[in-house]
Amino acid sequence: MTGLRVTPGGRPDPGRLYVSRRDGGATVAWYDQDAARVSLFPGAGRDEVLAALAPYVTGEVTVGPPPVPTPADLDRLALHPDDDLAPNRPGEALYGALEAAPDAGRARLTARLRQDARRTALAAQRAVGEQLDLLEGAGWRVLHSIPLPGATALAVPASGGAAGTVVPGAAAARIDHLAIGPAGVLAIRTVAARKHAVRIADPMVRTGRAAPLPRLRWARQAAERASLALAGPVLPVLAVYAPEALDPAPADVRVLRETEIAALADLGGVLKPAEIEALYALARDRGTWARV
Repeated sequence: MTGLRVTPGGRPDPGRLYVSRRDGGATVAWYDQDAARVSLFPGAGRDEVLAALAPYVTGEVTVGPPPVPTPADLDRLALHPDDDLAPNRPGEALYGALEAAPDAGRARLTARLRQDARRTALAAQRAVGEQLDLLEGAGWRVLHSIPLPGATALAVPASGGAAGTVVPGAAAARIDHLAIGPAGVLAIRTVAARKHAVRIADPMVRTGRAAPLPRLRWARQAAERASLALAGPVLPVLAVYAPEALDPAPADVRVLRETEIAALADLGGVLKPAEIEALYALARDRGTWARV
């Protein structure tokens, strides 16, 4: 077995595969699929790197030293792959839950309902995440599914909830999406409300006939923790996916339909490009969030 492992660059580097050492996690090379080029760092074994990349390489490739790294390259290479949150997909925590086998016996119905709820939540997070990712063309940087200390598995309430409602347990903590751009830093919590009316009575939010949940409080708490981690102001946002109707929201929490996210590209005046990149580099490091 090779002592190297290959990890995808993910959304920030969609055309790259990074090769790192299994023991220390140091990056020794990367494969740019679009350019058909393998960039080797000094001291990296050419044959070992090519062997690790063999399942992913098609056709001829150029092998040589890396070009002068950009600031984004330096940020990426400084992180252990396991500590880099940039590749996280929207709803990352839900993928593992959906892959888990359902319980047997009388628990099958509960497991099926729980799975359906997670699928609904995942669809909402993916839709919101896709809209947020489109903002990157307007100078925004976006991270998804940021775990916070004390996070536990998501759960469906035993009673008083709906099949499409997924809520965190007492210790569950996450930021569904973090957007950093010219208009500032936004901590965004997703609400799955497809074809349901959403009613807001601060701090409670009710979706359809489901029991109201303190979603505004959760949004504020997530923004507060992000503010501590990043040492700067963070605004709480609820992103509501495909609601039939939507009540006005309190002034301190911005509430958007997923179709309104694109309008954020027109806002600015808070952060400069260099500040956006610095905050993004800090936020993508899992260690940043361990302190809150």
